[in-house]
Amino acid sequence: MLFLIALLFLFFGYSVAFTFAGVSVIVGVFALGMDLFAFMPYRIMSVMENTTLMAIPMFVFMGIVLQKTGLAERLLESAAKLFGSMAGGVAISTIIVGALLAASTGVVGASVVAMGVISLPVMLKNNYHQPTAAGVICASGTLGQIIPPSIILIILGDVMGVPVGDLFKAAVLPGFLLIVVYTIYILVLGKFKPHYCPPMEVTESKRELLVQAMKDIVPPLLLIVTVLGSIFTGVATPTESAAIGAVGSLVLALFYRSLSFAKINAVSKETVKVTSMIFAVLIGATAFSMVFSYSGSEYIVEEFFLELPGEKWTFILLAMLAILILGFFIDFIEIAFLVVPILTPVALALDIDLIWFAILITMNLQTSFLTPPFGFSLFYLKGVAPPSFKTTTIYKGVIPFILMQLFVLGLVLLLPEYLIIS
Repeated sequence: MLFLIALLFLFFGYSVAFTFAGVSVIVGVFALGMDLFAFMPYRIMSVMENTTLMAIPMFVFMGIVLQKTGLAERLLESAAKLFGSMAGGVAISTIIVGALLAASTGVVGASVVAMGVISLPVMLKNNYHQPTAAGVICASGTLGQIIPPSIILIILGDVMGVPVGDLFKAAVLPGFLLIVVYTIYILVLGKFKPHYCPPMEVTESKRELLVQAMKDIVPPLLLIVTVLGSIFTGVATPTESAAIGAVGSLVLALFYRSLSFAKINAVSKETVKVTSMIFAVLIGATAFSMVFSYSGSEYIVEEFFLELPGEKWTFILLAMLAILILGFFIDFIEIAFLVVPILTPVALALDIDLIWFAILITMNLQTSFLTPPFGFSLFYLKGVAPPSFKTTTIYKGVIPFILMQLFVLGLVLLLPEYLIIS
């Protein structure tokens, strides 16, 4: 009842945080009594004292600085000119910059909007096949889900009780593989259907382009290497490296002379909005998981999965299918807080590596950003695309990229020993 009522309210469009909290209070009071909620202040306090979750506002701040100060725009323009003279060059530059933005923001919406505003007009001007242009931008923007420092990896690390640094390491190869698969697809498309992604006319010399690219790409790349390198080498925790990234993004903005008090004010307000939304959902989900746990529901779910034939593989396939279907309708944060706490005890009972399982969930949630009818990346792009750009065009464009994501998800599922860095 708890689970179904929450899903029903979410489908009707009610606020996620208040749905979780409200449904938990109603069902909890009727099923278990008011005394249960005496534990709630302690649970909220544990959220407030969680140092891992402190990384979220700082990584969000870092990403919004890069977007609001025009650094993302500089990256895209330089990369587009550098690769633009080859068939599919603008699309490839969009994928590369999408990966760089993912590694410096971890926020999907910021990446899709930035590339939709900057890259889409360039593609349309060069007579790109509209669905292909839409698919490239949406898919590149969702790389922020899997490429560290991903917000969802931080959330899953906390929900599943695994080190965030280990999740960041494990996500590197699957993220890189996605970039490679996307790039190969565009190169093949440029070879056999050059009218889908024609080359761009570039007037500057190669030397000028290289010098400009070095100025625009190398400093953000150094920031990314510093942030992720400090985590991977064990020099800093994810929270400490997030602080380095936040300060580093301000230094970059100052270096490019894009920093002003008005921009810092706008960035700070946007960071507070995004962070407040995430933590409001987290507190609501805390109430939900408390009622779910104390009602004994997790034991019922665990017993159900343990009695299925095929045990481990049946559970993984059913879990992936459930997350994929839910991703058609609800957001990744809702899935992370609503479904993952239910699945984690079963995964532990079946002796499944939680790092591997978390990466599978992350890649599946990434696919949910692209799946019609409610994939968030589709709406982010539609919001900044010209009025003549139809929603059905975006739907058509993302289908090949959804198939590619499912292909890479299958590889990670079958070959974890080669694709997961422990």
